Parts: sequence; C-alpha cells; structure tokens
Amino acid sequence: MHRFPTCQRIRRLAVALALGGLLQFSASQAAEYRFTPEPAYPPEVAKQIYQPLLDYLGKATGEKFVLQTSPNYSVYWRDILKPEQTDFSYDEAQFADYRIQHLQFVPVVRKAQPTTYTLLASSEFEGQQPRALLSSRIATMPAPNLGYALLMEVFSDPVQQPEINSATASWRECLDILNSGEAGATMFPTWMLETFGNPSLATLYTSREFPGNAILAAPSVPEEVRNKVRDALANAEGAPELGGLLLELGVDKFIPATATDFAGQRKMLSGFYGYK
Repeated sequence: MHRFPTCQRIRRLAVALALGGLLQFSASQAAEYRFTPEPAYPPEVAKQIYQPLLDYLGKATGEKFVLQTSPNYSVYWRDILKPEQTDFSYDEAQFADYRIQHLQFVPVVRKAQPTTYTLLASSEFEGQQPRALLSSRIATMPAPNLGYALLMEVFSDPVQQPEINSATASWRECLDILNSGEAGATMFPTWMLETFGNPSLATLYTSREFPGNAILAAPSVPEEVRNKVRDALANAEGAPELGGLLLELGVDKFIPATATDFAGQRKMLSGFYGYK
C-alpha cells in the first residue's frame, strides 16, 4: 500500500476535482426563466398541471423554468401591459398578438389545431338561436378571456344581454354550473367537449377559428434558448412524461409559430379597459 499518492493518482484526483467544479459552475450558470400561462386554472392546480412541462423543458434545454401564475384574468390583463413581467407565456390568440405587437414577444410554437368556442345550453334550448338565452344566465371565464370576448360579440347590444356569471376559476367549473342548473348556458372551449362534454346539452353557436394557443418568449430571452425550447416542444407528443399535460391542454402537437399566424387577433381585446 502506498503511503503517499503516486503522480498518476494525483493527476486523476486533480481531473476529478476539476470536473466536479466545472459541473457545479455549469449548474450555477443555468439561467432561470419564468413561465406564465393564462389563468385557466386556480394557481395551485396550475402548478400541478404545468410542472411536468417545466421539468421537461429544463431537461431538454439545460435551463431552469419556474411557474409564475396569476390569480385571475383581471390581474393577468393588468400585468400583461407591464414590461418584463415574464420570460415565456402560454396564450390564446388575442393575448399572443397583443404581446407580439406591444411588447415584441416572439412566438415560439403553437397548438397545431385551431381554437373555437361553443355556446352550450341546456336541452330545453335545442334548435333555438342564442337570443333565446336573453333571460337566462350564462357561465364563462372572466374578461378578457377569449370566450368572454366572443360572448360579447354574440350579444353585442348592451341593452339586450343575458346575465353573465364570470366568477369562475376554471372551464370545468363553468360546465359544472350549467350541469347543475345554476346557469342555462356556457361559452366553452370546443376542444374540451370531447373529454368533458355532456351529450344531452344543446349547441347554439360555434365561433370562427382562431390560431391555437401559443408559447411566446420575451425579447430578452436569447435566440439560442428560444430555439432549444422550440425544438423540445416540437417533439413533445413523443415524451411519455407529457402525456397527461397534452391531454389536459388539448394539444395533439406543437408546431413552429410566427407573428403572422396571430396578426389582427388583438382586436378581440379592444372592448376591454386598458387596451391600447
């Protein structure tokens, strides 16, 4: 047995220490990026839903991603008008275009399938027009969510509008309110009907198509990081750890997105306070 390390052992020890230091340095240098989705879920539920995505992106890119939530759409809209509120966002078309045009966000990917909304009503309204709901209550998510904005298009006369219940925290809650009889209708994302829809409900209206929800990057995010996120999400449907998330968000696959995809969609926000 050697009482003292040989030269070879000293060199091996030095290399091991250097590698360990390099790994520690690399880990400490990984940037942290905030990811902010629309408040379509209560914050505590959103953490459970989006954490697999953040873990996946961290593993695929070598960066760190942390969830930043908003308690409701009012706060979300207020904060969207402020610069440097987040690094990545997950938005429907109207918010995506607003971020692109006013804050120079860069679209990274979007859902391949377009977004539409359906006005669902209890079975007694089968075969009728939306005007039949003027004396009813309609449940939807708060303004300026896209469903709420579309509801304002359907009932554009401020003198003749149904009672709108927008004090909801999720789309499932909207459907629960309708199924319980507390509301006569709900404006609901069409893609969710396959999973959560009630076949006994009547369809009174389906909106035009909008580009699918997009993940966007703030202008401060380096292009290299944007590209790594894009490449990782382009293969998301093949990642077993994301199966539950993609089903929950109604994503068949993500495809590269451009600013042109969303051009003009910000106009859906023009009727809400704070629009510029």
